[in-house]
Amino acid sequence: MQRLMSVGSPGALVTVKTIPAGAVRVAVVNGVDPRLAEGEAVILLADGAPIIGRVVAMASEIRDRRPVTDHTPRVIRRATAQDQYLRQRHEQREREAFRIGVMKVRERGLAMKLTRVEQLFDGSRLVFFFTAEDRVDFRELVRELASEFKTRIELRQIGVRDEARLVTGYGTCGRPLCCSTWLKSFEPISIKMAKQQDLALNPSRLSGLCGRLKCCLRFELNLAVAAAATRRTPSSAAAGRAAADRGAGHDEAADRHHARGSGRDWAGNCREGRPRPARAPDLRARVLRGDRHPSLPGGRVGGGRPLGLRRHCRRSR
Repeated sequence: MQRLMSVGSPGALVTVKTIPAGAVRVAVVNGVDPRLAEGEAVILLADGAPIIGRVVAMASEIRDRRPVTDHTPRVIRRATAQDQYLRQRHEQREREAFRIGVMKVRERGLAMKLTRVEQLFDGSRLVFFFTAEDRVDFRELVRELASEFKTRIELRQIGVRDEARLVTGYGTCGRPLCCSTWLKSFEPISIKMAKQQDLALNPSRLSGLCGRLKCCLRFELNLAVAAAATRRTPSSAAAGRAAADRGAGHDEAADRHHARGSGRDWAGNCREGRPRPARAPDLRARVLRGDRHPSLPGGRVGGGRPLGLRRHCRRSR
């Protein structure tokens, strides 16, 4: 049973998942009555071209934060059975165009890899997406494809991140890829962001399906840093208990008794009469002056210092 959405009334905002790209867009409803329902197919106008999609659910807080501008997609009508049949015909043509495009690329020996083929809903253009290491001269390929399909051909070179967005898939978190669902653009990501979140610098754990650093390292950075700061900061209850322990009710006699049981006096020195071992900088200064230290073997440090003392001095430098 379809659930009616209160935002599906004319003039309101709805969230639409486009077909076949799968991108989630927020669109304005224009003169569609009655209200739209979740899962219903619609036709929206975006970038001057009609696109078919389905209404999906989205949190109203996120949807309402999207600003409405002149470039915001607009839902113009519901999709009819004829529209859905036309989309199935387009899918068949896309599969055939991809097969022929791969064959043409192999015949010409071009250093490029076809990723996907999309046909606009109005059938005016076929778009071939491909990846390549360097620039490729595909002018002859465009002519052959145009003569084969009798329509306008567009070849668009994309990167590995865009390839993952078009192919889609599931990340290591078990959810669909962010780039293929809600992420609009790719921003620079560095390994420093992983260090700030105290993550293990394991390339297999930090890399996504595209082979690059995961996009979540960037948009989760502020939240992760704030959570780490909260963990390092003691809670107010713990701070209150520590202040109460240091207050007027603090029993110093119990601390002296604990120190007596541990073998040290209240000042922290050993009760056997031996002074505490000197720190390395103090010990070095005494050695340079030639003083005698009672906690170390050997006599006065002069021409022949004990071996253990010389070794200790070298470590303290």
